[in-house]
Amino acid sequence: MSHATVDFHGVDVAATNPHAAADELISRALGATPPAAYRLVNSYTFALASRDASYMQLLRGPGINLPDGGPLSSVLQRTHETECRQVRGPGLFEDCLDRGRDYGVRHFFLGGSQAALDQLVAEVERRFPGCQIAGSWSPPFRALSSAELEWQDMMIAESGAHVVWVGLGTPKQDVEALRIVNSIGVTTAAVGAAFDFTAGTKAVAPKWMQRTHLEWLFRLSMEPRRLWKRYLFGNARFLSLAYQHSRRTKTAA
Repeated sequence: MSHATVDFHGVDVAATNPHAAADELISRALGATPPAAYRLVNSYTFALASRDASYMQLLRGPGINLPDGGPLSSVLQRTHETECRQVRGPGLFEDCLDRGRDYGVRHFFLGGSQAALDQLVAEVERRFPGCQIAGSWSPPFRALSSAELEWQDMMIAESGAHVVWVGLGTPKQDVEALRIVNSIGVTTAAVGAAFDFTAGTKAVAPKWMQRTHLEWLFRLSMEPRRLWKRYLFGNARFLSLAYQHSRRTKTAA
């Protein structure tokens, strides 16, 4: 299974939709195609990468970039005249938990506090009975030593997980997701706050705000002190990148 991609500042973004993205991830996790690191890219992703050369290099390297952001998918639809629908991280996570039951997909959750992971596991078992959870792990909130990473990789490998869901925050989770693929050959997906939304520890934006690409405003209203810089400066930077992309695309045409 494969998908077309569209270029945004040198980064290949999958021209896909939520259903197809979940299909491909499940298929890849079960070994139909080689393992890969999935990244959910959005306005904040590109705002960070535009100022961090190493992160931009990671996005341009091995892995699959799904259009998590509504503004990003809208820009790509308009400039490339192709299907590039928003694939929300929380939606992808829950779709794969749900539909993966039919195929015996085994999931591993990496990230967050132990209490939050315990709540996530309990909620997944309640909402998706029969979903196979291979394991979960709350790593220390610091850089891990090589010995600790080796132990973590061994634990994941021995769990028999088909896919590792990584919730460590951007950009750390994208770096870790790729490292795990390279280390033990298991498909990974970096899904940000999806753990919190599924566990119910954070409120989910109303459907109308998701449809109109205003989910960022809802999240800002929930956590203004933590997120105001991210959205104020990140969104402004993305608008500049989107403008540059549109001009470049028109010139090329």
